[in-house]
Amino acid sequence: MDNKIEVTGSAMDADVTARAVANIPRTIESHGVIGDLATIALVATDGTIDFLCWPDFDSPSIFAALLDPERGGMFQIAPDLPNARVTQQYLPDTNVLLTRWMADEASGELTDFMYVKNRRSDGSSMLVRRFRATRGTMTIRATCSPRFDYASKRISPQLDGVTAIWRHPNGEVVRLVAGAPLGEIDGAVTGQITLRAGEVVDFILDDGDDEFDETPQKMEDQTVAFWQDWARQSTYRGRWREMVNRSALTLKLMTSRKHGSVIAAATFGLPEAPGGSRNWDYRATWIRDASFTVYALMRLGYRQEAMAFNNWIGQRAAACDAGGRLKIMYAVDGGEVPDEINLDHLRGYGGATPVRVGNKASEQSQLDIYGELLDSIYLSNKYGHAISHDHWEGVREVIEYVCDHWQDPDAGIWEMRREPQEFLHSRLMCWVAVDRGIRLATKRSLAAPFVKWQDVRNDIYNDIWTNFWNKDRGHFVQTKGGEMLDASLLLMPLVRFVSATDPRWLSTLEAIGAQLADDGVVHRYRSDDGLDGEEGAFSACSFWYAECLARAGKSQKARRVFEAALNYANHLGLYAEEFDAQARLAGNFPQAFTHLALISAAFYLDRELDDRNSQEWRP
Repeated sequence: MDNKIEVTGSAMDADVTARAVANIPRTIESHGVIGDLATIALVATDGTIDFLCWPDFDSPSIFAALLDPERGGMFQIAPDLPNARVTQQYLPDTNVLLTRWMADEASGELTDFMYVKNRRSDGSSMLVRRFRATRGTMTIRATCSPRFDYASKRISPQLDGVTAIWRHPNGEVVRLVAGAPLGEIDGAVTGQITLRAGEVVDFILDDGDDEFDETPQKMEDQTVAFWQDWARQSTYRGRWREMVNRSALTLKLMTSRKHGSVIAAATFGLPEAPGGSRNWDYRATWIRDASFTVYALMRLGYRQEAMAFNNWIGQRAAACDAGGRLKIMYAVDGGEVPDEINLDHLRGYGGATPVRVGNKASEQSQLDIYGELLDSIYLSNKYGHAISHDHWEGVREVIEYVCDHWQDPDAGIWEMRREPQEFLHSRLMCWVAVDRGIRLATKRSLAAPFVKWQDVRNDIYNDIWTNFWNKDRGHFVQTKGGEMLDASLLLMPLVRFVSATDPRWLSTLEAIGAQLADDGVVHRYRSDDGLDGEEGAFSACSFWYAECLARAGKSQKARRVFEAALNYANHLGLYAEEFDAQARLAGNFPQAFTHLALISAAFYLDRELDDRNSQEWRP
């Protein structure tokens, strides 16, 4: 950490600049993400970390200026180059983020990462920020102002030259070690440093437990090597390698190194529409994501992560409630998701309130989760390790629950907060649950009540074709006897319930394109969902739609839709939950579900285009 650096100005100068920066609105899409498989930080293009939960994904935030620039807390490092052009990129095949400032008089770069090399599964996190002057001389201004317990608590730091320590009453510690002296103003530490070309200043944020065994440069080198070694395992060699690999690296960031679970998104409280009230907490693991996660990771060659996640899922099945009932989501460690509460002291992203943590939907009944669970277990057994006896006993309980409850109304895949209904997607995934149970038991010669399960599977199949096909509309519908469409119907051919070229399915696909799709973005539905406000187009649906078009033989249209959706990613290839009316990112960020859907669509579209080209040029 030793640097021969000139320290100029005062802490007050840096604080004034930092306060001005704090009040600059930052959009969701103007961020990259870094992490260490325990937590994730959002880094804005102005060099500000304005979202970080510490020390775990689902811990309270210490930086949340994205949700409230004045109260939320942030960690800002930037040069005094007001007319600079700013760019942001990842170092190749890593989650190490580089932000560059380029002006006529000088240029510099900020490298952000969380140290991951040789970290224990239960080891503490370490955030490393390194600013390097690459040309000329410039002044670097830094401010670190953690706000604890979701920005409800301000703690004054203890300063000792280049070290600042914030001690929470509960015993938790946040420590900042800088490459230059620090001053304090109103609970924040600030500094102002002059660098010449070739000089570097380092800042390390951790919990104060460890001494630094490595230099910051070695930490950077080891972290780069860790991510590049991991990315090298990918077996994907298709047309969209850069986007697929970025999606894989993003999914890895959202994977718990300790538990094997995968969070839905890194954030809470980011609205689905500007100024809206649909602001949820996605820092939990949904059963719904299970089969998509296992499929995507296995297709890319990441079997270790796929099996770890499937083991986590299997434990949930083995420990399900009496009668085989599962919760729709779990905390990262497999426990219960906290009750939903409002953080009324935060003004919200763009004024969108309330800001919520916890998730009330965790207590809903959603029957589709059983299909996703069984599909993931089936895929893992087909391409990985055989299921254990104890896990199979849990799975049997789950399938028996489906056999008894498949006709129940529920909240559906989209977690609607209105009276339960009978949804086609829920019915479809109940069919998947029983079907995959039969296939798994047959493949592994496991004991099962085959006659009963086959009868139930046939009953569900007939019910869907009888009660969810609207003859007058000429397409499948969202609810039993209803008229409305739902983008979740796009999963019907993807789970192999219906042929991708069946005439009834093709008419449904055409109707979805006409009523829910618009230039590569796809809305989930147009019906009332029992919630106030508006929502955008759901990002994952764009990739489902592209894959369905490819499976239906419409490969050129599929490619146009797919490429359009790729263009709506941010500058780093990252996606949030939704797109707003102008196709800007909206909702929690980054979202695993979207990146999973992208990987699946890329694989299938590659195959279709390769087959089509080989047929066209076959002698």
